[in-house]
Amino acid sequence: MPDLSVVLPMYNEEGMIDRVLSAVSEQLEASGLGFEFVCVDDGSTDRTGTLLDEVAARDPRVVPVHFSRNFGKEAALYAGLATASGDAVLFMDADLQHPPQLIPKMLDKWREGFEVVDAVKANRGREGLWYKLAARVFYAIVGTPGGRKLRDSSDFKLLDRQVVDAVLACPERHRFFRGLVAWVGFRVARVPFEVQSRAAGETSWGLRGLVAYSLRNIVAFSSAPLRLVAWLGFITVALDALLAVQTFWNWWRGVAVDGFTTVILTVGLLCGLILLSLGVVAIYVAQLYDEQKGRPLYIVRKSSPHTP
Repeated sequence: MPDLSVVLPMYNEEGMIDRVLSAVSEQLEASGLGFEFVCVDDGSTDRTGTLLDEVAARDPRVVPVHFSRNFGKEAALYAGLATASGDAVLFMDADLQHPPQLIPKMLDKWREGFEVVDAVKANRGREGLWYKLAARVFYAIVGTPGGRKLRDSSDFKLLDRQVVDAVLACPERHRFFRGLVAWVGFRVARVPFEVQSRAAGETSWGLRGLVAYSLRNIVAFSSAPLRLVAWLGFITVALDALLAVQTFWNWWRGVAVDGFTTVILTVGLLCGLILLSLGVVAIYVAQLYDEQKGRPLYIVRKSSPHTP
């Protein structure tokens, strides 16, 4: 049983396999920990899968996981989570944008007793204005699961085994890794890092893919859009009530157009009732949405054996 499992999701990363394994191994060998690499080939169309098998034949510490097709990063992270056997699990991208030089510091925080070591972006790298704005909107909608802000968080994390087990205990099929790690709680240490440029190859993330990824995670993790519909219904009813008061006041003063008062009150009443009903339905749907996830009611934190 290794002390540490390193999960590396990969999609068309044939030019990065040797580089990332070498760079991470260099940091871990100095730590004195036993480790393994769980390399998840997310249905690559290049030689990523073949090269992983060749490396695994030479190094038993490399554990390849091959998807039958491209299922996406969230599925790759979950497969790595389910396959890893270490006392702690480190998640990082295979393109070296997550700097391996940060690993010793993350391990130190783990040894200090933190169950989650979250590498957060000191800056967001070369991101355009629209991308940064979209990120702000996304994190505003997702909110603060477990009372923690997700903004500037990343998938570059080190999780204690009990955190891994807690995340695996959440049975939902559509998963949002960062959100679930925040939701399960535990003690968190935040370590800032600078996003690096890719060492080789090209990113598979385009604008369309990022938008789809964001929408999928919002729908999968947050009931905020449903609750927003409910609030819009209540606000509209309140505005309709104010409009009714004004309409009655104009009628009382005799300045209302004949028949106009009846039309306004009828339309306002019907629209208010429809939106109020929709809001009530949205609240119940949001509750059902949260219930169907089947998450545990509570999670018990145990003392970590590695804590001095």
